[in-house]
Amino acid sequence: MIDQAVYVAVVLIVVGVVATYVWKYRAATRRAEHILRKSVAAGLTEPVTLHPEVDPNICIGTGACVKVCPEGDIIGIIHGRFSLLAPNKCIGHGACMTACPVNAITLVFGSAKRGVDIPHVRDNFETNVDGIFIAGELGGMGLIRNAVTQGRQAVDHIAARGKSTDPSVYDVVIAGAGPAGLSATLQAEKHKLRYLTIDQEDIGGTVLTYPRQKIVMTHPMNIPLYGEFSQREVCKEELLGLWQEIIARTGISVQKEERLDNVARLDGHFEVTTSKGRYATRHVLLAIGRRGTPRKLQVPGENSSKVTYRLLDPEQYREKRLLVVGGGDSAVEAALALAVEPGTKVTLSYRQNALSRVKEENRERFARAQKDGAVDALFESEVERIDGATVTIRHRGRALETPNDYVIVLIGGELPTPFLKKLGIDIETKFGKR
Repeated sequence: MIDQAVYVAVVLIVVGVVATYVWKYRAATRRAEHILRKSVAAGLTEPVTLHPEVDPNICIGTGACVKVCPEGDIIGIIHGRFSLLAPNKCIGHGACMTACPVNAITLVFGSAKRGVDIPHVRDNFETNVDGIFIAGELGGMGLIRNAVTQGRQAVDHIAARGKSTDPSVYDVVIAGAGPAGLSATLQAEKHKLRYLTIDQEDIGGTVLTYPRQKIVMTHPMNIPLYGEFSQREVCKEELLGLWQEIIARTGISVQKEERLDNVARLDGHFEVTTSKGRYATRHVLLAIGRRGTPRKLQVPGENSSKVTYRLLDPEQYREKRLLVVGGGDSAVEAALALAVEPGTKVTLSYRQNALSRVKEENRERFARAQKDGAVDALFESEVERIDGATVTIRHRGRALETPNDYVIVLIGGELPTPFLKKLGIDIETKFGKR
């Protein structure tokens, strides 16, 4: 009798465990299918950078990849198979590939429908143009840890070639002061190279454009002249603060608001032309990211100091009348961030008739803010003129002149691909390949 009771208890436990597993499995599948449907409905099915691709003949559907993804809700298991649920959100951490127990996942650039331009770079980070190197996001690696590593390693290869014997010629000119450029600068300082680092904006690179408190790093990194930075999750403000601390401690020099215009071979070295001068150098390291130069409106008054092409601190715009120009996620997120600041009056101007290019969650948030009166929207509109206290907008054939204190233009950037081709650097368009 006791044996029978034990048998029944064991059977009930096994049935309970199986039932719980099946319930969780089905719930996870339903959730993954819901996220995928939202991405498809919003037209957000194409990855924008390095992302995972799975071999369905190898995948066994353990879900290990899902658990380790630091961004969350990007990948899922549907009917026992890997699925990329929100491709547009993936930034190529690669944790999923490492976690896969059967090596079914690889990281690739582009997709069958959408190619990604990637410059040709050798193992030592040198391009097909001898003496010109590329590190970081421009080469396709957007992860901060990878960018830091590449910047350091690229300078190691440059240093191995020896120093310039001509005091008028730099060993290396580094373009870009994001993670790759700053790491390269620190390594150049460590090797005691004669270097020059410039950036068309400020310290931080692409990170500067991120929203406040956004988590920008999820892995430790080794920083030259600083050592191991072991904190696993770092938000935008913390990372920018870290860079400023390192710059102050090491004394490295960065020339801000200096744009790279051209690189030309001249008398055995390169002549680098910037918005502020000309420099001779043996090597050039491009760490300029993939954003390129912010796209302009090309209207009268755009050179005014009231016009900006990024949003760093919404608090500085309190009690102001603001126009945000653009219809992508960055523009919508900026408008929403500004709208919660006390006393702001925020208007979004977009040339299309709807927000068709943004994530569904941003579209829903914007619709709620618009309904609550927190933001205004002028669809099918274009800025015609920017004046000191006003801005003129052409809205559905009618000119509107409205009071305005600041204009935030977020309409994308001019990709640096034409610039790279001008320098003679080979570009490969990759469609779902490494």
